[in-house]
Amino acid sequence: MITETIMVLASIGIVFQFLGAIALHRFIDPYTRLHGSTKCTTFGSIFIALAVMVYGYSLGSIAMILHTFIALAFLLLTNPTGAHAIARAAYLHGIKPKKAVVDKLGSVKK
Repeated sequence: MITETIMVLASIGIVFQFLGAIALHRFIDPYTRLHGSTKCTTFGSIFIALAVMVYGYSLGSIAMILHTFIALAFLLLTNPTGAHAIARAAYLHGIKPKKAVVDKLGSVKK
């Protein structure tokens, strides 16, 4: 039962990681690429971390569960922050979105 749960969680995580890789190649500009890949890889990492936590639970390793939880917490904090920083730097460097409806950074001084 636990082995099946681990396999299902890891498989879902791998699918989302793969979709994030496709987003890097498929989307039209850096902003949509960042959005697609960040959302998918964050979601995929959550499922892979849950699979590792279930595996740690099956081994009785509280340390593995705790370390995985801490790594997941840092990933959830740094992944969107890094994507935002990259997108802002691209905008300030002169790369404009291809299909922007609202441009709130247009008045930001460089």
